[in-house]
Amino acid sequence: MKQFDALATAQALPFPALIAAIERMFVDGCDVPSRQVHAVGDALTALLMPAWQPGRYFGLKLVNVAPGNAARGLPRLFASYQLFDADTGAPLALIDGGELTARRTAAASALAASRLARPDARRQLIVGAGRVGSLLAPAYRAVRPIDDVMVWSRDPRSALRLVVRLAAAGIPARMVDDLAAAAPTADIISCATLSTEPLIQADWLAPGSHLDLIGGFTPAMREADDACFVGTDVWIDTAEALAKAGDLLHPIEEGLLRRTDVRGTLADLSRSRDVRHDPARRSVFKSVGTALEDLAAGILVYESVI
Repeated sequence: MKQFDALATAQALPFPALIAAIERMFVDGCDVPSRQVHAVGDALTALLMPAWQPGRYFGLKLVNVAPGNAARGLPRLFASYQLFDADTGAPLALIDGGELTARRTAAASALAASRLARPDARRQLIVGAGRVGSLLAPAYRAVRPIDDVMVWSRDPRSALRLVVRLAAAGIPARMVDDLAAAAPTADIISCATLSTEPLIQADWLAPGSHLDLIGGFTPAMREADDACFVGTDVWIDTAEALAKAGDLLHPIEEGLLRRTDVRGTLADLSRSRDVRHDPARRSVFKSVGTALEDLAAGILVYESVI
C-alpha cells in the first residue's frame, strides 16, 4: 500500500491535471452513497464518505471532527483517504485527507469557472484566507488569465500572510480592507469562509461577473445575500446543495429562487463547452462538496506513482 503525506499529496495533484480528472469523473460518473455520520462518544464525530467505480477503484474518506481539540492546541478536524481495488478490496493507497479535500474543492470551483466565468476574466477577489482560500488563485489561474488577485479576510493578518505567500509563488496579489469597494471591480469573486451571515451583496456585483460560493455547507451557513441569486445563472455542484446550502435554502424559502431556476450541476457543466452566452449576465456557482471529487483526486494521486 502506497502512503502519501500532505506534501506528496499536493505534488501529485497539480491543478491542471486535477481539474481534468474531476471533469472526467463527472462525465463518466461513479457511485456515491450518502455519507454516514457517527458519534464516537461525546467528544468525537466521524464522517464516512465513500465512492467507487465498479471494476476500478473504491475510495473512502474518513473525517474525524473533535471541537474540543482547540483547547488542546490541535486541529479540530483530521481526515484521511484510503483507496482500494474495487474488485479484490486490496488496499492501494493511504492519502492525506486534508490536502486532498482542500485541493479538490478549489479544483471543482475552477472547473465550474472554466464554463461560467468570462474567458477574459482576469481580476479575482478571494474572500477568506484559510486553507481552501489559499489555493483558489492558483486553481483559477489554470483556467482563466488571472493576473490581479485581491484578498479580503475578517482577520487582516491572515489576508496579509496569504498575499505574501501568493507573491512568493509569482502570483500578483494585494490585500483589500473594504469588501464593498473591492467587489464591484472583480471579474470573479470566490468565497471560502465559515460565515453564517451574508458577506457579499448583490448590488456590489459587476455585470458579467462570476460568484463562487464554497464555504457554506450547512443550512445555517451563508456567504451571499438573497438578491445575489436573482437575475443570474445559478449552478450547483450536485443536487445535494439544494438540501444543505443555506445560501440556496434561504432565497428559496423567501420565494426569490425556485429550485427549477437552478440551471444544472457540475456534471452538466462538465459535459458542455458552450454555457455562457450573454457576457453581461452574472453567474453563481454554489458547492457543498462530493465524494466523487475525492475519488477522482485519490485515483490521480495513486496513479502518479504506478
